[in-house]
Amino acid sequence: MTLSTGITKILKHMKRFFLLSVLVVALTACMTARETVAPAKVLPKHEFRGAWMHIIGQGQYAKMPPEQTRQYLISQLNLLQQANCNAVIWQIRPQADAAYVSELEPWTRWLTGEPGKAPQPVWDPLQFMIEQAHSRGMELHAWINPYRVTCSEEDQPAPGHIYYEHPEWFLKYADGKLYFDPGLPESRDFIDTVVRDILTRYDIDALHMDDYFYPYPTKGAEFPDTTSYNEYGIGWDKNDWRRHNVDLLIEQLHNTIQEVKPWVRFGISPFGIWRNKASDPDGSETDGLQCYDALFADCIKWTAEGWVDYMVPQLYWELEHKLASDLVLMHWWNDHANGRHMYFGQSVSNVMSHQDIADEGGDTINPTQLDHKLRLQRSMDDVHGVTWWPAYSITGNYKGVLDSLSTTQTSHPALIPPYTWIDSEKPHRVHDLKISKMEGDKYLMWRPHETDDPMQQAVRYVIYRYPKGRKGHLDSPANILGITGQTHFLLPDGGKGKWQYAVTALDRCWNESDPAWK
Repeated sequence: MTLSTGITKILKHMKRFFLLSVLVVALTACMTARETVAPAKVLPKHEFRGAWMHIIGQGQYAKMPPEQTRQYLISQLNLLQQANCNAVIWQIRPQADAAYVSELEPWTRWLTGEPGKAPQPVWDPLQFMIEQAHSRGMELHAWINPYRVTCSEEDQPAPGHIYYEHPEWFLKYADGKLYFDPGLPESRDFIDTVVRDILTRYDIDALHMDDYFYPYPTKGAEFPDTTSYNEYGIGWDKNDWRRHNVDLLIEQLHNTIQEVKPWVRFGISPFGIWRNKASDPDGSETDGLQCYDALFADCIKWTAEGWVDYMVPQLYWELEHKLASDLVLMHWWNDHANGRHMYFGQSVSNVMSHQDIADEGGDTINPTQLDHKLRLQRSMDDVHGVTWWPAYSITGNYKGVLDSLSTTQTSHPALIPPYTWIDSEKPHRVHDLKISKMEGDKYLMWRPHETDDPMQQAVRYVIYRYPKGRKGHLDSPANILGITGQTHFLLPDGGKGKWQYAVTALDRCWNESDPAWK
């Protein structure tokens, strides 16, 4: 099936819209993957810039002793910070196991190479990543997979897994993998207990789930949930019942977050197509797998109900893809944000491996779609940022993506847009701002306002710099020296010029205080 005439018109319109900016940069751009089109306007001060850092399928962790692993993680975060990422989505529960200290689930094999085996000496990767991210002014989003237990026919749950105590909670699908049965209240309650434990013991900024709800379908094979359907689904259409089961889990986790730590956000990254227009008048002009029908994930409902704080649809196609055009899908998701934050998930390899699209009969001088996609999302009123898949492609500088981001598209730091439906009150300004010398270096130092209200506590700080005697406004990210979770900041060598500085406080929901000046 090809795209409809209506979508073809949209594509032509958007191509013409971007032709002007492409021609402007043609004078200065070079035909290399690392040289990119200059931004058409000032970079945004508020923009979510995340990166997914998975451990499943990553063999490097099992080969490294703990100290080497920690140094590796530090290097990864440093490179993400170089790209001005402000959030890392760190996988901590890939297969109903734990990449952290847990009494509920066994250690994941993706850390040590053996299911249930703790790293030696024992350390806590989640706590380490929280501390390292926060010290850099970045968020740590704890990424869990809700239902998946094994990843192949030969894979078995680790010793001590809840599977051996309650095998009746689990089902094996035709893909050979073992899953929690989503139709059972016991499954939901156990997953909720795991999440409650994480929230209680760790200072995470968000709980994150990706696109794995009911399993991706195996052709001709029905998910074997007849027993639970007969017990809990009589009177329901079976597919509606399955969607209802996922809805119940999402709502339950939302309620638990609200009870334990209401400032923690809940984010989900669904497959990039909700429904095709051929199936639903409100769907997109696409022709691909539908997460509503195949995975039983009604993700639009979750933001409409207020259960989810941000959505990251996985838009892993090129702009002009015939069946699932990113150009089409970006506009569709912008129109279905439902008042919550919308971040576009982008595949680094796809973005960097496809040449930019040009107007009819025209040529493009941009060898990648990186600049075009970021410009496009920044032009949309209800899109608030981007998340890169995977983080390792950013840190590995795949086809020059790190060079491009750090020098052009995200060359200045950005604040995450505030989550005003959770909290809209700005924190108090910092005080006792001063410059101190230590061992030949100059540090800007300050003290935060003390409060017992966790919503108003300062957890990050923004440092601005301006020429002496020219106090500027705080709107431009070009004046931001950095964002930190510490109460001091190493000042760069400013040459002979004299500078003045401003420091603002950020609370847990990224509300920004009034500045203190020095």
